[in-house]
Amino acid sequence: MCMDCLFIQLVSVVDPEIIYRDYIYVTTSSSDLDRHFSNYASEVCDYLSYNENKLVVDIGSNDGTLLKHFKQKKHRVVGVEPAIEISKKANEDGIKTYPHFIDKALAEQMVSENGNADLITANNLFANIDDLHGFMQAVDSLLSTEGVVIVESSYLYKMIDNMVFDWIYHEHLSYLSAVPLEAFLKGYDMHLIHIQEMLTKGGSLRYYFARSGSEWRIDTSVQKIFESELTKKQLRSTFQEYAEKIGNERERIRNYLKVYDGEKVVGYGASATSTTLISHFDLHEYFDYLVDDNPGKIGTYSPGHQIPVYSSEKLRQDPPDVLVILAWRFKNEIMRKIEDLPCKVVVPLPRFYEVR
Repeated sequence: MCMDCLFIQLVSVVDPEIIYRDYIYVTTSSSDLDRHFSNYASEVCDYLSYNENKLVVDIGSNDGTLLKHFKQKKHRVVGVEPAIEISKKANEDGIKTYPHFIDKALAEQMVSENGNADLITANNLFANIDDLHGFMQAVDSLLSTEGVVIVESSYLYKMIDNMVFDWIYHEHLSYLSAVPLEAFLKGYDMHLIHIQEMLTKGGSLRYYFARSGSEWRIDTSVQKIFESELTKKQLRSTFQEYAEKIGNERERIRNYLKVYDGEKVVGYGASATSTTLISHFDLHEYFDYLVDDNPGKIGTYSPGHQIPVYSSEKLRQDPPDVLVILAWRFKNEIMRKIEDLPCKVVVPLPRFYEVR
């Protein structure tokens, strides 16, 4: 944590070429995200009074799901996505996508080919970037004089309040809040104009910002969030208390699973958050196998402990005695899928409990 601006980030950085060139997660694997991005496009166009023919650039556009919804509203759309196969598929589906990491040189090329962007979006991406200055230099080159940038990202204080600690892993380098973001934007002569609270990712903020000399005015939502943050004690004690709460939940689930030693225990979810949870809680010794609904995960092994990952159909072929919903944010959706299974079901977070 920077004690001057209160910005919080990881100190270990994995080369993005390793993480993202062969990225397997696609937005369309989640029906909830498709609905989220449909609402996103509608809300943004309403707030900005964008009717049609605006140039919308999505950085980290994945398979183009968000841009598809802007395109349906008759806007011009362009994506930037470094995952080779995903960007290739997006282009085939009619969403013009550059298969690169964003930088100033690419931004200048995009301007020469498409013009300046009226809207730049970056969803669950800003926090994943190590070189934020390079990102902002690209944004500065790409954005029109009256353009708006929207960054949607997991919110530090909701991460603490809602116990979303499994969101802390190698892809997520920054843990954003509004006060340090505003200080950072001033260096690029930009400022926040609107902040929208979201329920995604355990609690997120959608930050709108624009050039300081633009016609966009700052609405009351920005000051409201600033005041909320400044009343909190974002000091070392906050994180010591957070660590203690995490440790308590770790002991509760481990004590529960010890009782079922020798019986079949299965985890539902093989995402990066699930891997973080398994690792930090030392749950690997209890699991016989994991299941996941993402076809790209099936037939793989959980990193570190090599727990095999199967389709959720495995639950009926080889029923568990206890099912741990590692993908706990999707508990309701998963419970509907397993309502016929006779096993015990537990949820590890935000507070451990036995569902049935």
